[in-house]
Amino acid sequence: MKQTLKKLTIAYYLIYVAAIAVAAIGYLLFRSGLVIDSKSQAGIIISSVLILLIICSIPLTLTVFNRKTKQWAELEDAPEKLKKYTKASIIRLAIIGTDFLLGILFFFLLNSQNIIILAGIAAIALLFCKPAKVKIMAELKINENEELKTMNKPDHATTDPATRNSHPGTRNS
Repeated sequence: MKQTLKKLTIAYYLIYVAAIAVAAIGYLLFRSGLVIDSKSQAGIIISSVLILLIICSIPLTLTVFNRKTKQWAELEDAPEKLKKYTKASIIRLAIIGTDFLLGILFFFLLNSQNIIILAGIAAIALLFCKPAKVKIMAELKINENEELKTMNKPDHATTDPATRNSHPGTRNS
């Protein structure tokens, strides 16, 4: 569970770091005069495609993820649930994060307020994707006992001081 949460948290915050970089690049492009006229045919096409992309991909991504999560919650094997959840969460973050980054970039290139509103919508959608242990456990219907079983499997280091240094056949007192 800890590795899943760590991996998803890193991916989540990397999107915001990338957003800062894209905003800086977009600003530099804007300042250098590389701007697409939002009223030109190219500007209208880019705006329309971006609007459709963001307005369609966000609800679709969140809906598919929600349905899949409900299916995975019915699985018995907690590590398998977490593996599938992690992969799908990264895909969800990538799609919504890409929407966010494109919105920021094209805001500067098109100098259009409509595009910054779309970037804001994508940023709000990202808030729904923020990883949290409680959220993951609730979505996958993993209880505390299941989590402890997962963590005490041979491939995970045990954290219980009473059993950490014990050897088979010996007893720690």
